[in-house]
Amino acid sequence: MKKFILSVLPFLSACSADPPIDLGVRENRLAPCPQSPNCVSSFDSDNSHTIRPLNADLEKIERMLVSLNHANIVDRSGNYMRVEFTSRILRYIDDVEFLHDENGGVTHVRSASRVGFTDLGVNRKRVEKIRSLVE
Repeated sequence: MKKFILSVLPFLSACSADPPIDLGVRENRLAPCPQSPNCVSSFDSDNSHTIRPLNADLEKIERMLVSLNHANIVDRSGNYMRVEFTSRILRYIDDVEFLHDENGGVTHVRSASRVGFTDLGVNRKRVEKIRSLVE
């Protein structure tokens, strides 16, 4: 059993990976999704990645996120917030970003897996769950 645990530990730590370097706001936008189907963004227009922005401000979103398990707010400055969601078993980390558009009255969102090709719809489901809790 000890050998099994020791052999799995490197794999589990690899699931967390470092945050991508393209996170954050550039020219008042969040980064576009990669070609892989493990990302959704309110700035993307193709059917596999697009999702509607949230009708809530960052304060309301932040208050709701504090109550969720597996959510860790790692950056909150001005009209931007980045949250890391960690899966329970394999400890995968997904990065969720929010950018509030005060003029438009919405908060743009981008949710993406750090590793892997597909996420089986987890990022889309997460954003829709957040939407249901704040709108």
